[in-house]
Amino acid sequence: MEHTIIFLILLGAGFLFKRIPAFPASTGKSLNLYIIYVALPGLILAKVPSLHITTQILIPVTIAWVSVGLSAAMVLAMSKVMKWSDNLVGALLLMVPLGNTSFLGVPMVERFMGPEAIPHALIYDQFGSFMALSTYGAVILAVFGSGDRVTVKGILRKIFTFPPFLALCTALILPSGIYPVWMVSLFEMTAVSLVPVVLVAIGFAMELVLPRSETMPLVAGLVIKLLLNPLIMLGCCMLLGIGGFVTRVSILESAMPPMVTAGALASIAGFEPRLTSSMVGIGILVSFLTLPLIFHISGL
Repeated sequence: MEHTIIFLILLGAGFLFKRIPAFPASTGKSLNLYIIYVALPGLILAKVPSLHITTQILIPVTIAWVSVGLSAAMVLAMSKVMKWSDNLVGALLLMVPLGNTSFLGVPMVERFMGPEAIPHALIYDQFGSFMALSTYGAVILAVFGSGDRVTVKGILRKIFTFPPFLALCTALILPSGIYPVWMVSLFEMTAVSLVPVVLVAIGFAMELVLPRSETMPLVAGLVIKLLLNPLIMLGCCMLLGIGGFVTRVSILESAMPPMVTAGALASIAGFEPRLTSSMVGIGILVSFLTLPLIFHISGL
């Protein structure tokens, strides 16, 4: 619960700062640039090299990536029916498949399922959501982030010049323990700054009242993210006979609200920043109702 209170305070601070004349209109953009070029790469370089790949990661990682694909498919299907713009589709393709599986997910999983669930939640986050952010997220930004004609060369160029993706490639190549002590401290310091800066940036762009044209995408995105996706994933696991403690942890992680860092990426790309920021803030609030429901259903 203390994590939730901190989230709300930082979101509220950003929301308040926007209304103080001392903060220029470009404040949100500056914060997002810091996230993309400094804080997120620092977190990747600090955490990824220490991860160990074992067979235990198969269930949470598989559920995480299937969840990303399923959510993206539902967004694309709905966008064709509703005839949404490419800019709006790009926003939803970032916000709906990528969940807040670390900053909110880990403490919520611990609250519902106990401390023994934390390692499985971290695997889901690091090898699922975290890597999806740096790879899938880079593809979405490359495809939808420009009005230019989309080409394979252009997509690859944007992916391989995306700072978090470069940091992920570096972290996967370098062995653990290769950094000097001062560099480890640098990465850890910048990583710690990620959450508060992201939340303030999201709060700065967030609107509590949206125009009618953005209300439907917000509701549709949150219904897919918080209810449809985890329930479909649960149904698939039951049909395939995949159950148990780890599966239940993974289903609960798939039900987390939109990722705060995905909101920052959407904002810096110009993907409906008012809508995406509101999805983060409102999604956190609504998840207090939907997460207990998913937890109860997954245990039946």
